[in-house]
Amino acid sequence: MADDTGLTTGIAHHGAARLPSVDIDSFNIELKDDEGFLGDRASKGAFRKILDRWRKPLRKSDEDPFGDEPSDKISKKKLDELLVGDDTEASAVVHSAIEEFAQELAYVTRRFLGAKAWAKTERIVVGGGFRDSRLGELAIARTDIILKSDDFKVDMVPIRFHPDDAGLIGTLHLAPSWIFEAHDGVLAVDIGGTNIRCGVVETRWKKAPDLSKAAVWKSELWRHADDEPTREGAVKRLVKMLKDLIAAAEKENLKLAPFIGISCPGVINEDGSIEKGAQNLPGNWESSKFNLPASLVEAIPQIGDHDTAIVMHNDGVAQGLAEVPFMQDVARWGVLTIGTGLGNARYTNRKKDNGKDDKKAEKKDKDDEDAKNEKKAKKAKKADA
Repeated sequence: MADDTGLTTGIAHHGAARLPSVDIDSFNIELKDDEGFLGDRASKGAFRKILDRWRKPLRKSDEDPFGDEPSDKISKKKLDELLVGDDTEASAVVHSAIEEFAQELAYVTRRFLGAKAWAKTERIVVGGGFRDSRLGELAIARTDIILKSDDFKVDMVPIRFHPDDAGLIGTLHLAPSWIFEAHDGVLAVDIGGTNIRCGVVETRWKKAPDLSKAAVWKSELWRHADDEPTREGAVKRLVKMLKDLIAAAEKENLKLAPFIGISCPGVINEDGSIEKGAQNLPGNWESSKFNLPASLVEAIPQIGDHDTAIVMHNDGVAQGLAEVPFMQDVARWGVLTIGTGLGNARYTNRKKDNGKDDKKAEKKDKDDEDAKNEKKAKKAKKADA
């Protein structure tokens, strides 16, 4: 780890801008236009509103293929089925909604690419729950085509892991690689406005040190929005889920690293407190008296024979980090997560073994200088002759 990642957890700052593999240039940017926050134009809710608008003309003539079912209650699975089904009118409505949403997403993406922190972005990965559907994949592909037709030199692709897994797998990249040595898996937590998901991620570090083969071994999901717990009740339930996973790993002789990676909405301060953006979580998580990592360390002081280390970061950042192994052919890339809102983060890959890179650069400069001097000497000799 670099010096500026600090020692607040023993290995890193929470919400750090510098991680082992990437520098985080920005995250959770809240861009606005005349209509309000840009993210509201390319969210899951925005797509449902667009779908509803395309249904309105058909409702007037009682020809709405969806009947009386509200647009926000139609499942992604059903919409995917209608895309390829025999009901051509219903399919046309969904395709029309996808096209309009893609135009909105392209507009929002252009604004991000115009931001200083997003300059020279070469690839954008799209995650979030919306991506986990055929209609989401089509919207992403259509947006990619729109951007290219506008001469933007950027690729837009769906995140390769299932969004539920990406949020857990991405937290591995919050830790230095040495923490994975002699261990099989890591505890990970993905906190959202509706759900809390905990899991054990198998690092498979020996097979792939870049974590490209990491996979969720076991996970548990709790829809806290259904239970409406207090903040303390939510933490208590989270602790139980983690302890259950530790017990399950021990039973299967899967050795856990003494580390918990946490993905959480909002702007995460260096000390693990949440500055803003946690309004959808149960209770007040932005209180100066509340610190989730500290609460978890108190409840789970050790994993195996070692003290527990915890690092927490923004959920959009963490989901994008799952793509780190697959972004090594570009220098600068970003993530957009389409869910309740539009999460965003921009990364710059860090050079591996900077010492070697510096030496190579020095050697090249010296070789260039020698060649230049040799050329001058030959020219002078020729002039003398």
